[in-house]
Amino acid sequence: MQFVINSARSRNTRLAGIRSFFRFVAMSEPQYMLQCQKILAMPSKRHVRRTVEFLDREEIDALLAAPDRSTGIGRRDHAILLIALQGGLRVSEITGLRCCDVVIGTGAHILCEGKGRKQRTTPLRRETAKVLESWLKERRGGQDDPLFPSNRGTRLSRDALEDIVQRHVLTASKTCPSLVGKRVSPHVLRHSIAMELLHHGIDQTVIALWLGHENVETTQVYVHADLRLKEKALARLTASAENPGRYRPDDKLLAFLESL
Repeated sequence: MQFVINSARSRNTRLAGIRSFFRFVAMSEPQYMLQCQKILAMPSKRHVRRTVEFLDREEIDALLAAPDRSTGIGRRDHAILLIALQGGLRVSEITGLRCCDVVIGTGAHILCEGKGRKQRTTPLRRETAKVLESWLKERRGGQDDPLFPSNRGTRLSRDALEDIVQRHVLTASKTCPSLVGKRVSPHVLRHSIAMELLHHGIDQTVIALWLGHENVETTQVYVHADLRLKEKALARLTASAENPGRYRPDDKLLAFLESL
């Protein structure tokens, strides 16, 4: 008999699915409320939280410069990386984009469908909008056709998107040594835009809306991973902890006080 050991993360993921089902049961069948409450009260398994991995500005620039934009595939990949690094879209959101989801012009943005079929709008920078506008003209697809098709014209799979990122990370590592041996996935690109926004002082609630987080607490992981914020806090603490010494008034001040 072969035993399969499930990690704490896998158990928590399955428990989340079970909880979702029994919340539905509790609302649909009130007579089972007591049993549902017992199941919903089951605690999650504690696990070690990994530090969020992300790319710094130098690594981002190297990755964006990696695709060969003299070819159609290279221009497609460059547009994909731009969307992933600026928009912070999930893998399913990128592969699910259609040509009609890109709005060019004043207030350029992208419409995407995230978790729970929730739609959100992500604004585009001017340079990103120009790249997508050029790609749409080259793509010549219908409104409901995938924005980034595979070589067969179908929607990209998750594995295909991960392969695109890995391939260009390998190319970028030749000019950016810090990328050598670094595990970079499409989700790491999503983390990178979150850290960029955080470094520029953007409020966490705005970052949560940008990434499509249902709960602002999910965005807290980026604060914990940001070493620069911790260094700033340490610098302030060190400065305030310094002993300024005992104040000694000069003779003029003493004479003024004695004359009162």
